[in-house]
Amino acid sequence: MTRPVLIIGAGIAGLWAALKMAPREVVLLTGAPLGQGAASGWAQGGVSAALADNDSPALHARDTMMAGAGLVKADAAHALAEGAAAEVRALAAIGAPFERNGADWSLSREAAHSAHRVARVKGDGAGAAIMATLIEAVCASKHIHVRDGWQAVHLLSGETGCAGALAEGPDGEAETIFADETVLAMGGAGGLFALTTTPAGAQGQAMAMAARLGAQIQDPEFVQFHPTALNADLDPAPLCTEALRGEGAVLIDKTGERFMKPVHELAELAPRDVVARAVHRQNARGLGAFLDCREAIGDAFPDRFPAVFAACQRAGIDPRVQPIPVAPTAHYHMGGVKIDIDGRTTVDGLWAIGECASSGLHGANRLASNSLAEGLVAAARCAEAMSKGGRRDLPPPPRKLGTSPASGGGKLPHLALQRLRQAMSRHCGVERSASGLGELIELINALEASHGPADALLAARFIVTAALRRNESRGGHFRTDYPATADTAAHTVYTLADLDQPSTEAARHSVPAE
Repeated sequence: MTRPVLIIGAGIAGLWAALKMAPREVVLLTGAPLGQGAASGWAQGGVSAALADNDSPALHARDTMMAGAGLVKADAAHALAEGAAAEVRALAAIGAPFERNGADWSLSREAAHSAHRVARVKGDGAGAAIMATLIEAVCASKHIHVRDGWQAVHLLSGETGCAGALAEGPDGEAETIFADETVLAMGGAGGLFALTTTPAGAQGQAMAMAARLGAQIQDPEFVQFHPTALNADLDPAPLCTEALRGEGAVLIDKTGERFMKPVHELAELAPRDVVARAVHRQNARGLGAFLDCREAIGDAFPDRFPAVFAACQRAGIDPRVQPIPVAPTAHYHMGGVKIDIDGRTTVDGLWAIGECASSGLHGANRLASNSLAEGLVAAARCAEAMSKGGRRDLPPPPRKLGTSPASGGGKLPHLALQRLRQAMSRHCGVERSASGLGELIELINALEASHGPADALLAARFIVTAALRRNESRGGHFRTDYPATADTAAHTVYTLADLDQPSTEAARHSVPAE
């Protein structure tokens, strides 16, 4: 008897995958009501795709690889670039209201893109509009069984790989869900940081759960910090989309002087890691960092960028006449569960797509608006690969598989989580050093001794350990004690057992970039 496909997570990647799996039966776990717990709905910029006549998948792939600081895997970049336009058209066909200029797509240009290629919805509403379209389609699909309020607690280990998950319901009830194929679509790890633009519940759970089952984790140290989140003591921090800078908004200090021109030839449209460090240093020096949209957007702000305008209004700021105070905040995790370009992990029967996964697409620095595109393309590729027979012959994970859930896990108490989040932002943020990262390891050890091996602690341990062992600066990972970039670009790949090894063993886990 064929068991259903189990999809854990209901952001754009999870929902699109569920639709693409038809007619196969799908069980979809969503810890919050559909549309309320996923970072996808907060995405503002749009979906990057070569839709214009003067653009091409080759140019899109080239820009992706250039932004990734030497660590983008070429096959992943080309898979995304060659598949994105078809997925945008498919979304539009089921009702996603992308902006059009007559027969042409209305496209934005964002940082490090060489062309206008970001398909948008009402300026900054792409994520919410796409989610609404997908939710309507999912709710109308008879092959998808949505389990609202249910979240995976552990993955189940079978004779040859993943056998499903132990899930917990909204009232605390538990259920074992067996599946031939399990897909992790659980989002990133921004909730591990005090300053984040993502839902606080996204704490790297997919990494922790997959690692306990024996899966490999790739490049966990690479966290992207969005340079322009609204700096107004809000949690999560509202995002000021990169499309504002694409439309001509500039970054200024408290005296009104632009500060990005001397930093990079592309000024405000430099790669995100460059802009994020510049904004961080401006604020650290007391010079201030503000996004000035008065001339570029002006009175059109409420209509062109309603989400950003509403956030500014909540903070008492009118961006039509006032510069917006900004700060870099944790925004996207470029590392995660190691996969191939079709979403297969290193554990048979376990797949991962979207932000929780790492195919090498984003390298050390994600190209703007490639996240929604990745979710769509990865979902489509995963569904197609699974339809052709997903399981493959793999060497066994470095642990004996049994019939019980992988050990460990659970949630960290609120106060302990806040201690972790504050320390992660302070010591593993835009700029890092051995001393600060060492303090973080000590804190993680202390919290684990007091509260047990919670998922958040294991996910943080992967990020911090990898950051401590990467003795260079590259993309989103910047070490003040190792500011130079190494001559050779290499990925890091870890298993759960590797975290206990001394830092001198780090070289064993380096895999040269392709």
